[in-house]
Amino acid sequence: MSVLLLILALTLDWLLGEPKRWHPLVGFGLLANWFERCWHRSEVSATSQILRGGLAWFLLIAPFTVLAYLLSQLPMWGALFTVLGLYLSIGHKSLYQHVMPIIASLDNNNEARARELTGRIVSRDTDTLNIANASIESVLENGNDAVFAALFWFLIAGLPGVIALRLINTLDAMWGYKNSRYLYFGRVAARMDDVVNFIPARLTALSYALLGQTRTALGCWRTQAALHDSPNAGPVMASGAGALAITIGGPACYQGEWHQRPHFGSGRQAETGDIRRALHLVSYSILLWVGTILLGYGAFYA
Repeated sequence: MSVLLLILALTLDWLLGEPKRWHPLVGFGLLANWFERCWHRSEVSATSQILRGGLAWFLLIAPFTVLAYLLSQLPMWGALFTVLGLYLSIGHKSLYQHVMPIIASLDNNNEARARELTGRIVSRDTDTLNIANASIESVLENGNDAVFAALFWFLIAGLPGVIALRLINTLDAMWGYKNSRYLYFGRVAARMDDVVNFIPARLTALSYALLGQTRTALGCWRTQAALHDSPNAGPVMASGAGALAITIGGPACYQGEWHQRPHFGSGRQAETGDIRRALHLVSYSILLWVGTILLGYGAFYA
């Protein structure tokens, strides 16, 4: 049953894409902002900030995870709630919705529009960013964050697992910064996001490697992953770039300040035509996952 629900959710995502209005995560984000206003106190000690942020994190995650479990157990309606919840948690089609307009703008020689659109999916300064690098890095990393981590936790823990994952991702995106405001208050949010994505990120990296230049991808993963600040983005970016036989990364400007970021992959510098190849790598990896799950299901119940 879980396999069928997963395939239905993936199909819904591809047919409908991300809801343009009334996405539940938008409401959750507003609730998280209210919690932050109530719980965040910059004048207290670092330990107190960590504890307050951790408790706020728990009070935001736990009720919705329990609710997801209760809804998934309802007779007849449980399967419907599960499919809808998983559909809203998967972002395969949204990758195309965000990135294909960038490709179209480049095909029409409208670099200014391509920069503007790329700035919507990355936090770099648009006037200095490398469009190909930024887009490919976003696709590869979000392949894990928006697709494979959700599939993994659905298979492990059903609807409660995937809902908890998406809420954890959202709180990390909101609170997981290493600045003066969130360094301590967002510590739990950042660490928990690292924990829940640890295994999915490595399965994603393996999937990319198997579907591209396998030996190069595995070598890049082994030697370059640790160069990234994130323990999970490193394997995904290094393996993905290696699988595509391109080089990404390098210096990037954020709010007027240049950061010397490492290079990932091997081979020529990424070009605009490689953006579509990165999208296809994610899509083929989904097919690999679905095929593997179906084979495993068939072998188990044979």
